[in-house]
This record gives sequence, C-alpha cells and structure tokens, in this order.
Amino acid sequence: MLDRGAALYEVLRHVRPLVLNSARVVEAALRPYGLSVGTRAVLEVLAEHGPAPVPTIADRLELARQGVQRHVNDLLALGLVESRANPAHRRSVLIALTQAGAGTIDRIRAEELRQLASLAPDRTPEEIATAAEVLRSLSRDIRRRAGGAA
Repeated sequence: MLDRGAALYEVLRHVRPLVLNSARVVEAALRPYGLSVGTRAVLEVLAEHGPAPVPTIADRLELARQGVQRHVNDLLALGLVESRANPAHRRSVLIALTQAGAGTIDRIRAEELRQLASLAPDRTPEEIATAAEVLRSLSRDIRRRAGGAA
C-alpha cells in the first residue's frame, strides 16, 4: 500500500501529460472557430459568470492580466465579445459575450461533452466525481503554497 505522499505523487504524475495532451486536442477542435485554448477559457468564464472586467477574468483563470487582455482583444476582433460601460469603475470596462460568442461557446461545450462522454469507460460516475474532488483539493492546497488566493 502506498503512503499518502506517494499516492498523491502518483496522481500528480499524470496531471501534466493530461493537461498538455488535452490542450492539444482542444486546440485542434477550436481551429475551425479561429480560437485558442486561452480564448476558449475566456469565453467559458464569461458564459459561467457573466460580464466582467479583464482583471476579474484573469483572477478566475489564474493568469496574468496582460495575457487575458490579448485573448479579449482577439475575441473582440472576432465579434464574440463586446466591451460595456462598467458602473462600478469608469476606466475598467466590462467584457461580455455577444450573441455570437454565447452561441459559439455553447456549441464548443456541447461537442466537448459529447466527446468526453466516451472517455474512461471503465470508471463509474462516482469514481470520476471522486477524482475531481481529489484534484480540486490538490489544486487548492498547491495554490495556497504557491501564494495564490484560495
């Protein structure tokens, strides 16, 4: 039986290749839309949380504000997001999905969920939920050690 540290190390050993290969698959699926993994992430944050200023989007994605601003600029050029006045802060506009942006992220997510449904067929929904719970806990604790917000 593995001790706790060794067991968690075994989980983390699989995370990096999983993330890299997942990004490759997602990036390929996004090419027809002219999107990147980063622009897709911004669309998802806006779909889940509604309009937000760039710094808030960056915080939710745990990315640098400047990188998120580049993604937002790309999405503005594609007409998938728009800037709106921010009643809480005159100089920090809100970024919001356009109707085209909402439709695009909805189509992307539906296709991703369809494809994901066929993965890990040897695992039960309960096992998958437990895996997600463990990864959430690890992410939270590692983020704290890295000095980020909880």
